[in-house]
Amino acid sequence: MDDQTQTDAQQPPRRDSDSLFDAPPMAEQERMVEAVLFASAEPVTVRDLMSRMPHGCNPGEALEHLRKRYEGRGVRVVQVGDTWAMRTAPDLGYLMQKETVESRKLSRAAIETLAIIAYHQPVTRAEIEEIRGVSVSRGTIDQLLEMEWIRLGRRKMTPGRPVTFVVTPTFLDHFGLESARDLPGLKELRAAGLLENRPPPGAFPIGQGDSEDERRDAEQPELFDED
Repeated sequence: MDDQTQTDAQQPPRRDSDSLFDAPPMAEQERMVEAVLFASAEPVTVRDLMSRMPHGCNPGEALEHLRKRYEGRGVRVVQVGDTWAMRTAPDLGYLMQKETVESRKLSRAAIETLAIIAYHQPVTRAEIEEIRGVSVSRGTIDQLLEMEWIRLGRRKMTPGRPVTFVVTPTFLDHFGLESARDLPGLKELRAAGLLENRPPPGAFPIGQGDSEDERRDAEQPELFDED
């Protein structure tokens, strides 16, 4: 047996799962992830990152390292649902106000509808109307759909199979939330002055009380302003 044959016999067989090339160092993987997040107009998933990066990379681990590295900086790496993005630190948001060209406020009906969907999702239109105590106009739902703050969910397993509504990653991203579970509770809303002393839902029969148009022009809180 010659030297070459003996050397080959001593080496363990290469498994199919082994990569021909080593993955880049984690520091380099962080740079790759940072570049993609910075250049992307929309939040990206780990799967998106994996498809862009060299074979053997671990974008999930790189994201965690990157998020820690950006803690306390003017820009943060944040998770939005199952996606990731770079966002301005919340306490520096006031610096961006000059960049806002126009701010269009939602009607009270739209705010109430959006809040009900966010806190009760998945919820049907009939359930929204039952909670609000008044009917919901198609224009209100259409506006929220056009803003991509809500979307159609699964049909409910009840007679008629009504469609449900849920909030979207765009909604979560706009308000800096990782998931709907991060929405403020009643105490926080009252402390922020966003809850009023109003009759409880269902105090008026459906179709009575304040109409959609009468409620539309009331002064709006800033929680659900559209930029």
